[in-house]
Amino acid sequence: MDFSLSEEQKMFRAMFEDFSTNEIAPIAEEIDHEEMLPVDVLKKAARQGFLGATLPEEHFGASLDFVSYALLIEALARDCVSVAVTLGTHISLVAMSILDHGSDAQKEEFLPLLASGEAIGAFAMTEPDAGSDTTSLEARAVVDGEGYVLDGVKTWVANGEIANAGMDTLYLVFAEAPGGITAFLIPSDTSGLTVGYREPTLGLRSVPFHTLYLEGCRVPPANRLGDEGEGREIAERARQRMAITLGAAALGVSDNSVDVGAQFATERVQFDVPIAEKQAIQNFIAESAVETEALRYLVYHGAWQVDQGEDLAFDASVVKAFGARVARSVTDRMVQVMGGYGYMEDYPMARKYRDARALGIIGGPTEVHNVLIAKNVFSAWEVEITP
Repeated sequence: MDFSLSEEQKMFRAMFEDFSTNEIAPIAEEIDHEEMLPVDVLKKAARQGFLGATLPEEHFGASLDFVSYALLIEALARDCVSVAVTLGTHISLVAMSILDHGSDAQKEEFLPLLASGEAIGAFAMTEPDAGSDTTSLEARAVVDGEGYVLDGVKTWVANGEIANAGMDTLYLVFAEAPGGITAFLIPSDTSGLTVGYREPTLGLRSVPFHTLYLEGCRVPPANRLGDEGEGREIAERARQRMAITLGAAALGVSDNSVDVGAQFATERVQFDVPIAEKQAIQNFIAESAVETEALRYLVYHGAWQVDQGEDLAFDASVVKAFGARVARSVTDRMVQVMGGYGYMEDYPMARKYRDARALGIIGGPTEVHNVLIAKNVFSAWEVEITP
């Protein structure tokens, strides 16, 4: 088994890290405090090909394999998890769903817009009374004439609005149609679609999470993604890709947090010596490094599985659940290493801690992924596991 990165992947990693260091790190604190989506950075990322990372060249993408894409998300999350989540939503949930399930016409129309940054993808599945339970969707798509009319409310729509920024939003919306849960591609200027309240959040402050209102929203059949009733399958495949993506984000923030904590420990002097010489601090760093390295191999293997087209029903949840746990425990330890400084908003660890906490919630809470993992384990004994 070869776990090494190719020379091309190493080159990509260096390029991604250089972009993040130069373009994202200097503004990470500002966009967090201002709760501001870094549109200028997204446009620069688009010019680098990052917004179409996994899309084929024929649709103006960069044709990266999923391992290289995971390296991109990891590099961005080292400096800002919010930017990583924005790109992950755009690519893993929306662009790749169109690539996998879209018609030729849909690919030709929408993928170049997403790859160029003319539009940002937003994912609209969650509702006020339907989070992980997709069987409880209340949004409805009724056949009316030659098209559909959608009514309903979607909440926690990541990338929900990019106002006055020279970028449009393309919503991937799921609703109950006559044939079952169905996916629709809805541009932001569609009549009957209204972007509402932005959720104030503890972390991921520069990701715009909005409520989306669908009131008599007319969608032509050409904008239905896949067949009627395929929405659940489309959403599940997107969830699995996003699970690996969020694992990569967890890896990035964990790895960088260890670096931040270790550097602080060498500089902070107490009792006449750097605190790095204290065993308690060494244990915090060592335990965090072990967890981070274990996560690294899980993430890269999961990304490799995506490239191989393997079944991710079990492994994606393992990566997501473990990644969320590692990011939370590592950032918590590094706040402790830094003491009062780690708890101050003037230092980056406070932001990293808040952002890492979100990774146990978005993309399906850890508890739901644990159910999926348990379901796989108990299948050998023919025990039926349900949420």
